[in-house]
Amino acid sequence: MAKKRKPPSIKGDPRIHDPHFKGPIVNRSCTDVLCCMIFILFIIAYILLGLVAWVNGDPRRVAYPTDSQGYFCGQKGTPNENKPILFYFNLLSCTSPSVVVNLQCPTRQICVSKCPERFLTYMEIQFRYRKDRNYWTYYSQFCKSAHLKPAKTLTQVLLDDDCPTAIFPSKPYLQRCFPDFSTKNGTLTVGNKTVFEDGSGKTRNAVELRAAANGINKVLDARAIGVKVFEDYATTWYWILIGLTIAMLLSWMFVILLRFTAGFLFWLFTFGVIGIIAYGIWHCYREYSSLQGQPDSHLTVYHIGIQTDISMYFQLKQTWFAFMIILCILEVFIILMLIFLRDRIRISIALLKEGSKAIGYIPTTLIYPVLTFIFLSICISYWAVIAVYLATSGVPIYKVTAPEGQCKHENKTCNPEIFNTTEIAKACPGAQCHFAFYGGKSLYHQYITTFQIFNLFIFLWLINFVIALGQCALAGAFASYYWALKKPDDIPPYPLFTAFGRAIRYHTGSLAFGSLILAVVQMFRLILEYLDKHLKEAQNNISKFLKCCLRCCFWCLEKAVKFLNRNAYVMIAIYGKNFCRSARDAFNLLMRNILKVAVMDRVTDFVLILGKILVAGCIGVLAFLLFTERLPMITEGPTSLNYYWVPLMTVIIGSYLIAHGFFSVYAMCIETIFICFCEDLERNDGSTEKPYFITPTLHGILNKKQLVSQKQKE
Repeated sequence: MAKKRKPPSIKGDPRIHDPHFKGPIVNRSCTDVLCCMIFILFIIAYILLGLVAWVNGDPRRVAYPTDSQGYFCGQKGTPNENKPILFYFNLLSCTSPSVVVNLQCPTRQICVSKCPERFLTYMEIQFRYRKDRNYWTYYSQFCKSAHLKPAKTLTQVLLDDDCPTAIFPSKPYLQRCFPDFSTKNGTLTVGNKTVFEDGSGKTRNAVELRAAANGINKVLDARAIGVKVFEDYATTWYWILIGLTIAMLLSWMFVILLRFTAGFLFWLFTFGVIGIIAYGIWHCYREYSSLQGQPDSHLTVYHIGIQTDISMYFQLKQTWFAFMIILCILEVFIILMLIFLRDRIRISIALLKEGSKAIGYIPTTLIYPVLTFIFLSICISYWAVIAVYLATSGVPIYKVTAPEGQCKHENKTCNPEIFNTTEIAKACPGAQCHFAFYGGKSLYHQYITTFQIFNLFIFLWLINFVIALGQCALAGAFASYYWALKKPDDIPPYPLFTAFGRAIRYHTGSLAFGSLILAVVQMFRLILEYLDKHLKEAQNNISKFLKCCLRCCFWCLEKAVKFLNRNAYVMIAIYGKNFCRSARDAFNLLMRNILKVAVMDRVTDFVLILGKILVAGCIGVLAFLLFTERLPMITEGPTSLNYYWVPLMTVIIGSYLIAHGFFSVYAMCIETIFICFCEDLERNDGSTEKPYFITPTLHGILNKKQLVSQKQKE
């Protein structure tokens, strides 16, 4: 008979000497009450911030363009209801593209029902008005008031800013009128003209007009791509849902089969991933070879520069060569990992089998990721809504603008109702008071940036709290499975529901405490990234080195905090202690079993990652063959896609996230079982009075000593 193992004596820890311990503690008390109260106060403040932002914000300022008077174009119930498009009197004055995007172009902007379709100047209208008043009827819809008559001189029109000096063919883009550019025999034209009169006696060409709207064209190109992407989604949404459904069923099937054929599935995961990556290498090589003989094969990324049309990069052999190298490195890495971890695979397979049994006895744990997804969606939606309302809070702010930019009062705040009677109008002839942005000088408006930071911080806190709640609830359920001596008879009813209720009722403060620590670390990382982005030009080699060191340190710190928090939540779920004590106990327990931790954590994570890649890879290969029309048996599949990689990447990423949801439950199950196993070794010695709760086979593998069955002892 094997020699009995004496549990270590640890002073001050009554858990190890409790002979009646049979699973998670039932009689508990609330932990970390102070942090719970702070957490609740922050949530109340977050709700109040949402109410204040809802009262002061107006998302219509994002949806609708705004004219020079601060009125929305196309808003129902206003005089501009039937005028949804913004028209610029003199687009040529908008020399900076960013000025046009921010609606601060130094020219009047009015709402119109449609964009101009022809070339006309104000002076031309004055002559034609005497013969045919229909010309003025058409031209006046682009003036400040349609009741004006073309009696004023051009100088007076420019001073009063009543009408544009000229109009030219335009089309609505992003609810704004922009020139209707086209190319004729390689020459840029506007309305089939290369030159035109600007209404002030000057002759302009299409290139000058294009320069004024150059920045907008980039936005419009992105918008065109967005439209094409939307068309692809509209064509393939049915197949995307089918692919995601297959990924869910495949993940579920793998989780169920792991209980019976863990060893077989492990090698299936391994060789399946190796095969999928090999197929990717072969496909990249084939594309690279096909582009090798084309006339433009010498082109590289440096030749085409940054392009909004991503499909252009797939026409470069350099792109496919880079993909092939990356996949080759990944393939070699996986093979080397298998070689070096070959002796530890047996441990991983045993843990997978035990985790499969636990999930098989508590199948509701596979549904819990859906609840986590719902909670996360609520948090993300609330954060996004508040961010939009805060960004659109304020009243219209008007600034002085001068067409020539030579007024010393330019950019000063003004009142459009009395502007013409002020000294600024007299000192700067031609200056105008136009709408600039939304803001204010109240206490609320002065702290908008602070509120946005608060919104982001609470968002991170809530996201981490939701994840912590899920980890604690799952840990409590799986701990109930482990500490049941006769499985499944001794497993309490509704273990997941019970564990979830205990976590909410008693340990909200502890979960909030751990989430707060992680949120602070993540906030520091975001602040570091923000400073790096805005101070990039002022950095030297020393500052860049320090920045990289800080990035590395905060990344390692975040990973360490996540690891400690996860194990602390397991201890909280089992013993019901506060966060600090649970984290200390978990850390000490893991340090006493550091070699087992290294084996369990790395090998099991590697196996589960292979499973996620296999699910996403299988669905990705099928989607690739479908969206590129290489499955002849499916005749009703999507055809004529603009960018086949858009639905393809959606299916791959969605499949990976679905597999991650299922296998994350698996990872939490294995980690809980491992911590319970370490506690079991320290608490019990395998005797009749203190039997081990773990199965003899898994005990022998993890402890490297086969346990004598309890039947032989009896």
